[in-house]
Amino acid sequence: MLLLAIDTSTTAITVALHDGERVLAETATLDARRHGEHLAPGIEAALREAGASVADVTAVIAGTGPGPFTGLRVGLVTARTLAFARGIPVHGVCSLDAIAHQAWAERPAEVGQSFLVATDARRKEVYWADYAVTDAGPRRMEGPAVDKPSDLVDRVAGRAVAGRGPLLYPDLLGAGVPPLDVSAGHLAAVAAARLAAGEELGPPEPLYLRRPDAAPSVTRKSVL
Repeated sequence: MLLLAIDTSTTAITVALHDGERVLAETATLDARRHGEHLAPGIEAALREAGASVADVTAVIAGTGPGPFTGLRVGLVTARTLAFARGIPVHGVCSLDAIAHQAWAERPAEVGQSFLVATDARRKEVYWADYAVTDAGPRRMEGPAVDKPSDLVDRVAGRAVAGRGPLLYPDLLGAGVPPLDVSAGHLAAVAAARLAAGEELGPPEPLYLRRPDAAPSVTRKSVL
């Protein structure tokens, strides 16, 4: 098994290679605007670091977001195109699950038995999901969804929040715990664990979740 994981749902344009047991290589570039420019070099660098080629990849894992439209689709289109060209499977994994996995793996004492992930949705909103900690790791109990940070105050209620959301809205979401953005290595680890458990991964379809920016201003008359 050699999984190529790609995520462009957050500020991090991140790529990793995973052999089913461990991360062999990982690259990440922080840039909120130029996902398309950084992704291909990131894939090349990860393959080079792992001493592998595209021909060695057995499946592609794509972070499905939620995330802003432009950045998110860069990773998903690249993942689908690469998998189609190679004739290999492509699977989708919620990007917030990767952040939750990393927070749990690296700071178990801080996340406790339940915690949230909140990332930047722009327009003064956050993408969020609620997790319970099990013996196998974080399990998403609710979400993903998009809301104003003020709508999450009661839900947070002193619990840890991972992701970039607390950095942007500390008065509402607390001090927060790392990581800020998605790690493709942890995205791959989530996928590998689910595959090993016999779970079926989702399709590489984007989770935009964005509310419509505009609504019709004129009510249509009913035709009798």
